[in-house]
Amino acid sequence: MLLHQINEQQLDILYHDEYLVAVHKPAGLLVHRSMIDRHETRFALQTVRNQVGQHVYPVHRLDKPTSGVLLFALSPEVAKVVGEQFTAHTVEKTYHAVVRGYVDESGVIDYALKEELDKKSDKQAKLDKEAQDAVTVYKRLATVELNQAVGRYHTARYSLVQLKPKTGRKHQLRRHLKHIFHPIVGDTTHGDGKQNQFFREHLACHRLLLQASSLSLQHPITQQKLCIQAAKDSSFNTIIETLGWQDSIHDIKDGSK
Repeated sequence: MLLHQINEQQLDILYHDEYLVAVHKPAGLLVHRSMIDRHETRFALQTVRNQVGQHVYPVHRLDKPTSGVLLFALSPEVAKVVGEQFTAHTVEKTYHAVVRGYVDESGVIDYALKEELDKKSDKQAKLDKEAQDAVTVYKRLATVELNQAVGRYHTARYSLVQLKPKTGRKHQLRRHLKHIFHPIVGDTTHGDGKQNQFFREHLACHRLLLQASSLSLQHPITQQKLCIQAAKDSSFNTIIETLGWQDSIHDIKDGSK
């Protein structure tokens, strides 16, 4: 029984060498301790540290409700080099999401975002900062219409989209999809409450339907291109199958269509 409990705490390791380790972070897991979620006792950073038996250093972040590829460096020096790639926006990040409505086949959301501040953890932050440039490229992969009245509409329409953020603003994808009136399903902050309720009650989905599917960067030591991919987790996959998007499964695995 104890062994089973220990195994349940393990995260899927997607890549591991002497400089980097990447894992598949499940939805609902914090990357590290936060004043916002003081009640949480499990964190990706500590879990990965225990799995690989050494200190790990985060080089980027994923929101708590987002699943997918999460990368750590194994030394401060490597973390600095990789962090510079994120700062320079040379790291390519690919996400997939289920959103409300029929999104255009493709497009670019170029919409500056004001910094989102938390009352507890950002008490000392400036409140009058100007909005920062934020750009997201998207492509629609599949659509579905359900014969179900949700909110003021007689039917419910949804799209499966591929998202490539060119900048890294806080909650950028969630805020950008809200800006074009196609909020991500399961987003309790920037989403559509009635759609979220429908997915909870009729599809047993209690998560944000956003996944970081792949991460491509230059290896900090070998200088070779490194592409780390995460397969869909079970909760995301269940929704894909329920909505009849099995033919688009390969798109999520390789980030293309």
